[in-house]
Amino acid sequence: MKIVYKIDDVRAEVKAAKRQDKIIRFVPTMGFLHQGHISLVKIGRENSEYVVMSIFVNKLQFNDLNDFNGYPKNLERDMEMAEKGGVDLLFIPDDKEMYQNNLTTVDVGLLTDNLCGASRPGHFKGVFTVVSKLFNIVQPDVAAFGQKDIQQVVSIEKMVFDLNFPIKIIVAPIIRESDGLAMSSRNKHLNEKQRKDALALNRSLQACRKLIDSGERDVKIITDSIRSVIQEGSPDSIDYVSMVRYEDLSYIKKIEGKAVVAVAAFWGTTRLIDNMIIDKTDNGYVCIS
Repeated sequence: MKIVYKIDDVRAEVKAAKRQDKIIRFVPTMGFLHQGHISLVKIGRENSEYVVMSIFVNKLQFNDLNDFNGYPKNLERDMEMAEKGGVDLLFIPDDKEMYQNNLTTVDVGLLTDNLCGASRPGHFKGVFTVVSKLFNIVQPDVAAFGQKDIQQVVSIEKMVFDLNFPIKIIVAPIIRESDGLAMSSRNKHLNEKQRKDALALNRSLQACRKLIDSGERDVKIITDSIRSVIQEGSPDSIDYVSMVRYEDLSYIKKIEGKAVVAVAAFWGTTRLIDNMIIDKTDNGYVCIS
């Protein structure tokens, strides 16, 4: 694995890989890697692929400076995990390299009004701006993102379509701990009790799955059940329990096509999210969590 810190160096390495007819896969991260990140390197990977991973804690997407300052970091461990995970090129820019008197930002409008966007103003504009920049720097053929950040994934799919990026977006399944908690860099902030209580998020999605499997389609009935299960985990607050249409993330009252059930709650100051995709098939609905 090669490590570079400058945009020109990334472009030179990618250009050399393309001369060898390599397919460029890109995995953008903010570091503090876990197996969820590594799954983005491996899922559906072809032998002809050259994998570029970036590590950059993007200040623009933090609406809370304390959250930015407290974001966990362990660069030495990240480098080791990336190399063992099969990354070919690791790009680690600093803030000065990424933002040089920038005045341009990117937004995806209505898709970010609900869910996390409602409680984190400016967050997604920061995400889309840095992802657009990274896409232009790396110029990948394929970019991989995790389902856990479902609002980000759906919005990036829309951004890629609207702005004509010649990139295929891969959505990788949520990677969970053995007890069902979705892997997240933020999990390290939970104490032992909070960690146990937070399992209510996944339990609430399993309760949702049972209702849908039984034929329930009324969103209020389903979300009330989800909220009740989350409350059993004694969260300090529930940010949202929502069901939205997959294509545009607009709220729905009844499940009639592909949809997302998304949850977010706080244990202490740590905000955790989880979700499940509900997809319609010829044989009914399948739930992907």
